[in-house]
Amino acid sequence: MTSDRGLPASLVPVETAAAILSDRRTKFVDAAFALPHERPTAHERYRETHIPGAQFFDLEEICDASSPLPHMLPSDAQFGQAVRALGISNDDLVIVYDDVGLRSSGRVWWMFRIFGHRRVAILDGGLLAWRSANFPVEAGRSTSPALGDFNARLESRCVRNMADLRANLITRREAVIDARSSGRFTGELADPWPGRRSGHIPGSLSLPFDRLTDRGTGLLRPIDEIRHLFIEAGLDLEAPAIATCGSGVTACALVFALHLVGNDNVAVYDGSWAEWGLASDTPIEAGSAGARP
Repeated sequence: MTSDRGLPASLVPVETAAAILSDRRTKFVDAAFALPHERPTAHERYRETHIPGAQFFDLEEICDASSPLPHMLPSDAQFGQAVRALGISNDDLVIVYDDVGLRSSGRVWWMFRIFGHRRVAILDGGLLAWRSANFPVEAGRSTSPALGDFNARLESRCVRNMADLRANLITRREAVIDARSSGRFTGELADPWPGRRSGHIPGSLSLPFDRLTDRGTGLLRPIDEIRHLFIEAGLDLEAPAIATCGSGVTACALVFALHLVGNDNVAVYDGSWAEWGLASDTPIEAGSAGARP
């Protein structure tokens, strides 16, 4: 499953995806996502337009409901139950997309992988590229599928918490790279999550997730360009890293991009700025330290 651009199997071009749309062992998952203040909501966007047969993966529902933080990782049991309800089994190929290109699809891709499912890929360019190629779409709800047979087991080594990030401030064992916009990273823009301070984790690097894709087409940039973006941001591509963002969603776009360039030694700070920026005793830097234009 490669494209004429030489992209690896983790990234599926729309032409390849369209050719296997009716394959019963290929499951399409719509990962549309919206911040609390954004309208229409993610669910509304899914109901308006999605790939035929795609099931909606609700990041606000498939999460730890007991946590005060937004869409934190669910338990193994909860993730498995939710995925089975989407009609997905362990031997299925899962193709994830969102309606931007690479905003929230990375989070769902990452969740499948850390819960043990490796047959998962992202649709290059997402719904934007799909529609540009004039492939079919539908509206409303997709038909409820038969229950899948999916078992999940969390690989916790891929997840970091606040204690890990505090310790890393001392050891600097892992580089920290932030997917938020430059303005949020430097503190020039107010954070959209209520009550959060502005700035970034001391010593972290900045690579806004939307730089990974072409803004017009939604397609991922060529691999060599992606590699250069990380190097330009100051990241050693062979060293372990932690990706962070506003609430753990767009950080996974960085994880996916690093996976494509050959570095799978990357964890996600699940609480991200929604947690770090809320706490009153976490150190914060502002300005362009660690940032790149």
